[in-house]
Amino acid sequence: MDLLLAGCLLTTASVALAHPIGESNAAYVQDLTGSAPAVFGYLGARHMVTGYDHLLYLVGVVFFLRRSRDLLLFVSLFTLGHSVTLVLGVLFAWPVNPWLVDAAIGLSVVYKGFENIGGFTAAFGHTPDPRLAVLGFGLIHGLGLSARVRELGLAEDGLVFNLLAFNVGVEAGQLLALLLVLAILALWRTRTGFARDAFLGNTLLMCAGFLLAGQQLAGYLLEARP
Repeated sequence: MDLLLAGCLLTTASVALAHPIGESNAAYVQDLTGSAPAVFGYLGARHMVTGYDHLLYLVGVVFFLRRSRDLLLFVSLFTLGHSVTLVLGVLFAWPVNPWLVDAAIGLSVVYKGFENIGGFTAAFGHTPDPRLAVLGFGLIHGLGLSARVRELGLAEDGLVFNLLAFNVGVEAGQLLALLLVLAILALWRTRTGFARDAFLGNTLLMCAGFLLAGQQLAGYLLEARP
């Protein structure tokens, strides 16, 4: 039963395999002019819910958090980080390679899983401040979002409002996914085997992160081929 819950948790965080914004959605928004907050809000929510790399990282962040104050702090730091780089990355057209950024996002999942199993303390005798880590990785996740939005080639007319609506949608999608993850974790914690299986769960997170990073690096190398 405990392993089933672990599988459900990881499956929930990877509900789709299409992290890039879909071609049909991209074609639709490219033809839009002016502000369209409902459209971009929906697009942001959908992108986050299907953004398995972002969700896997969030699973790691909240895995051992029980107090509402801690949940609010860490989720707020992550939200602040990815909101800043999402908006600035699009408005100022920061030149980032989506393959490499997404590889770094995959490694952020590895980092969090390793931190959760006490890897840094065991290996180095010290764990970096998790608050700074979450904020920093939030900035990287936001760069990934900005790269996807820039691929849409959005019109300048209404760009700021549409971008803000997209970000609000991202937060709404994150909240919905987070509530489901927290519900699964709360159920899992009632099981007597949680402490034992938590190690396995975070090891699986690390494996998933390595797999995601490897896929993105492979895509980067193939794209760079002449």
